[in-house]
Amino acid sequence: MKFEDNLAKLEETVRKMESGELSLDEMIRSFEEGRKLVDTCTRELEAIRLRIEKVTREGSVEEMKL
Repeated sequence: MKFEDNLAKLEETVRKMESGELSLDEMIRSFEEGRKLVDTCTRELEAIRLRIEKVTREGSVEEMKL
């Protein structure tokens, strides 16, 4: 799954949890799923950061100019 897909799934999980419509059991399952998604997104972001460092000249991330 792509980072964007995982992030969208995490946002949807949070929305459901904030809605107040879930039972306690559903809330716990959603929390567990959300925690896994956060870990996955964090690992993906770290991999992206490392790729950026690799392609920059001196190994430091250069500020992007818009």
